[in-house]
Amino acid sequence: QVQLVESGGGLVQAGGSLRLSCAASIRTYAMGWFRQVPGKEREFVAAISRSGGITEYADSVKGRFTVSRDNAKNTMYLQMNDLKPEDTAVYACAATSSAAWYGRNMAYEYWGQGTQVTVSS
Repeated sequence: QVQLVESGGGLVQAGGSLRLSCAASIRTYAMGWFRQVPGKEREFVAAISRSGGITEYADSVKGRFTVSRDNAKNTMYLQMNDLKPEDTAVYACAATSSAAWYGRNMAYEYWGQGTQVTVSS
């Protein structure tokens, strides 16, 4: 069983930056970030391969967000720059024990509880 714990959320003004962290209890294969607003479906944000050499982003965050990982610390990060009010959501990380890579179409078995990101205008 893999445990994932997110941190780094908070309140920021539009144009500001935040860095989210996702600490895993063990090393995993692909990992991803998702976000959800109440009343809406969960939305893919970014994914990263086990080595960190392959990444994929939703069009809405491309060029503003950067996903990375430090496998020595079993931790994934999401650097979010130029934040916009529409980025406001609960951000959750996910991980898989599968070695396959499907980018944004990955199926994840393990999920964190999420961290709130609020961007004020």
